[in-house]
Amino acid sequence: MGKVKYMPLFVVSRRLAPIAAAAIVLALAGCSASNSLVTQRTQGYEIDESALAQIRPGQSQDLVRIVLGTPQFTNQFSGQSAWYYVETKVNTTAFGLNMVQSRTVLAVYFDERGRVAQRAVYGLEEGRVINVETRRTPSFGEDRTFIQSLLSSVGL
Repeated sequence: MGKVKYMPLFVVSRRLAPIAAAAIVLALAGCSASNSLVTQRTQGYEIDESALAQIRPGQSQDLVRIVLGTPQFTNQFSGQSAWYYVETKVNTTAFGLNMVQSRTVLAVYFDERGRVAQRAVYGLEEGRVINVETRRTPSFGEDRTFIQSLLSSVGL
């Protein structure tokens, strides 16, 4: 029988050292990519204070569109119109949960001539929560599955 040759421990550790170092570097790189469980982002239009200061009564709709861009929502009522720009600041957790931190609505109201009548900034506290009705209107007859409809058309 031959002799079993044992490698000294320091030779094995020298071979594994680069692999262990690479694993540690990769693990730390993954941790440093995001050191926070919550990220903040803005949805919609970002309302800039300098752009807001440029909107004054008497200005045309074209000038407002140049300064603020195309509105997200518009409304027409009895010859007058309103343009709405909505900014929503959202905190998103690492687990995908979205929480609205603030919502600001810039409303620009125009008169019959298409000139700025006034502008208003509304916050989340001025809004109202509207509950959407989830009940279904009952229909006459019965609800059937596709198979039931197919069998009834054959006469079964």
